[in-house]
Amino acid sequence: MIKKMSPCETEVNVPTKNCYRMVILGSSKVGKSAIVSRFLNSKFDDQYTPTIEDFHRKFYSIRGDIYQLDILDTSGNHPFPAMRRLSILTGDVFILVFSLDNRDSFEEVQRLRQQILETKSCLKNKTKENIEVPIVICGNKSDRDFYREVPREKIEQLIDGDTKCAYFEISAKRNTKVDEMFQTLFTMAKLPSEMSPDLHRKVSVQYCDILHRKTFRSRKIKDEDAYGIVAPFARRPSVHSDLMYIKEKTISGAHARDKERCVIS
Repeated sequence: MIKKMSPCETEVNVPTKNCYRMVILGSSKVGKSAIVSRFLNSKFDDQYTPTIEDFHRKFYSIRGDIYQLDILDTSGNHPFPAMRRLSILTGDVFILVFSLDNRDSFEEVQRLRQQILETKSCLKNKTKENIEVPIVICGNKSDRDFYREVPREKIEQLIDGDTKCAYFEISAKRNTKVDEMFQTLFTMAKLPSEMSPDLHRKVSVQYCDILHRKTFRSRKIKDEDAYGIVAPFARRPSVHSDLMYIKEKTISGAHARDKERCVIS
């Protein structure tokens, strides 16, 4: 089967430093895919469909710069531990989702957070206490009338003192605090807040030429505006491509840290 490629995917050359991956993790039936649907399409589907793994890609033009955000919606069953580890290694920002009426799903989020910190610390040769990974923990289904199984104190203990971890109680169904959650995540990661769904204009793939700076002059498009385009037919890169992505991001990060040290000294 030949993969169809959109003009956006074949023509856009995004700098490595502007390429990021958002990974959504959590137990089954907690609303991970519903959050992704809100992010990409501003829609909510009441029908539950189990996710094996879904991959999406979104391009942005923000104040004249081009960004690429890959979104990895993972399975709640994680049948392949090696692939789960690879997902974490390639992730730049994370959303951990649990259901407020399900204690087990919150305990899974605790395990996932530890796994993220341990995996990332191995990659960066740091202890997990010193590693900084932008993470938002979401207690979903706040719209329901339910018996709360996860006390607020437990959540506060989990994120206490971590400036790169935030918590939101959201409703993907009613779209409650979803945009605020995304804005906080991108701010923690030092990414443009315009990546959040409510802070940019959504345009169809036919207008992907706005991702090229030269077209700003030919269209009535302001350079300071923010645009977002969902790439159709996106498919997760191969394992080899993911490993190369990790290598490039690691090298890029090391260069940035060296530059920062030179400025400070």
